[in-house]
Amino acid sequence: MPHAAPPPVVDSHCHLDFPDFDGEHDVLVARARAAGVTRMVTICTRLRQEPQVRALAERYEAVFYAAGTHPMSAAEEPMATVDQLVALSAHPKFVGIGETGLDYHYTADSAARQAESLRVHIEAARRTGLPLIIHSRDADDDMARILTDEHRAGAFACVMHCFTSGAPLAQTALDLGFYLSMSGIAAFPRSSDLRAIFAAAPVDRILVETDSPYLAPPPHRGRRNEPAYVAKTAAIMAEALGMDYPQLAAQTSANFDRLFWKAA
Repeated sequence: MPHAAPPPVVDSHCHLDFPDFDGEHDVLVARARAAGVTRMVTICTRLRQEPQVRALAERYEAVFYAAGTHPMSAAEEPMATVDQLVALSAHPKFVGIGETGLDYHYTADSAARQAESLRVHIEAARRTGLPLIIHSRDADDDMARILTDEHRAGAFACVMHCFTSGAPLAQTALDLGFYLSMSGIAAFPRSSDLRAIFAAAPVDRILVETDSPYLAPPPHRGRRNEPAYVAKTAAIMAEALGMDYPQLAAQTSANFDRLFWKAA
């Protein structure tokens, strides 16, 4: 008997342009497809690298892309402009703005510049109607305040990528109509508090991602992550959310289509 095809699932956030994957893109995409990954969004974290990231999206039917200035790079990269981001969005496979955000774990000294960059990206998300992709680490209070203030000034769509923050920031994001994305961290044995946050969230507001090459889920923890492994995270999270895997894969794919409408 032929094997049943795995349920279709989406990797909403990966970094295929990182050197960890050099020369392996054909096999990576093939392994992802074999695991049921129908689409993946590769994220450009420094705008000067946008041409290489765009080339990957143009080369593979299953790959889409987004671009922005990562908060940890905000101090050393030129400040993005709204016009620059809006111009990039004209590409048919450009589906989101970012990643952007706040990271006070290693780069708290550039907090003011990170906030300025974040507000530029938010305005670009407003103008394009594309979802904002947020990275937030050790900055929950400032992140909640900026997102709330900016949303009041003019609505925009958003995903809290690789969400690992506390329940208050999760609630703020959900109250604003945003999405929470679970990475391999949510599948780690000690992440029960994080799984509880996802279990409490509306099921139509969760996405799944790898953030590869980082944060591989069990049983690959500590090794290089790749888009195929999004299925491992989704399977562990399905159990935590009281769903079966095909159900969670279908739900997160539908959620992805709603948020990342250009990739639908």
